[in-house]
Amino acid sequence: MAASKLPATRMIAKGPVAVPIMRYELFYWPSIQGRGEFIRLALEESGVDYVDMARESGRGRGVHAMMTLMDDMPHPPFAPPYLRAGRLVIGQTANILQYLGPRLGLVPKAERARLWAHQLQLTIADLVAAIHDTHHPIAAALYYRQQKPEAKRRSRYFIAERAPKFLGYFERAVAAGRGHLVGRRLSYVDLSMFQIVAGLRYAFPNMMARLEPRHPHLVALHNRVAQRPNTAAYLASPRRLPFNEDGIFRRYPELEGR
Repeated sequence: MAASKLPATRMIAKGPVAVPIMRYELFYWPSIQGRGEFIRLALEESGVDYVDMARESGRGRGVHAMMTLMDDMPHPPFAPPYLRAGRLVIGQTANILQYLGPRLGLVPKAERARLWAHQLQLTIADLVAAIHDTHHPIAAALYYRQQKPEAKRRSRYFIAERAPKFLGYFERAVAAGRGHLVGRRLSYVDLSMFQIVAGLRYAFPNMMARLEPRHPHLVALHNRVAQRPNTAAYLASPRRLPFNEDGIFRRYPELEGR
């Protein structure tokens, strides 16, 4: 299927001339937050024009179009999420956020700061993979019920060792940054860390009840992000899908020993 013919930019009046404003198109599964949520949070906080393509119907939209489009480009993404920005198609969550960060004002201008932001986002990707593997430790193609004993064992290790190690690392980073992970202002990494804390509260509430008192800077960061006007409006809207047992963060009480 050919790429959508919808315009990638729109014109907006600015003084005596019209200037182009980029319209971003996000391609991700329509029924879960998943990895696409890290990108949505950046787009929503910035208030930019974007379309969640797989959630809509019409030519060049929907899940079938999303999957078919990946086979109709010279440098296809391995899997969703991917972002179309004009003629660019960008895959991988951290890569998309590295592209969007400077364009949305969600990363400092200095190269050192941008590299630090990307490093942190890649570390968040490692944590996301570890979270996913608590309920799918053998294979993503198998149902959870087909790997339940392995999931219980993997979760014990995650709760005891991996989660405290990751959260401790990010706690130190926020403390060193005096309230933010990168620079003195909100960055896309702060938004992603909000999602991590929110997701872990859903998936492992007992673990987080024990760990949060040891990570006050992360908790404070989560709370500040949740109170930002654009993000708060998004969280209260139907565009913010609820956590569920099909996404990355899944609440299976037995994985916490209950």
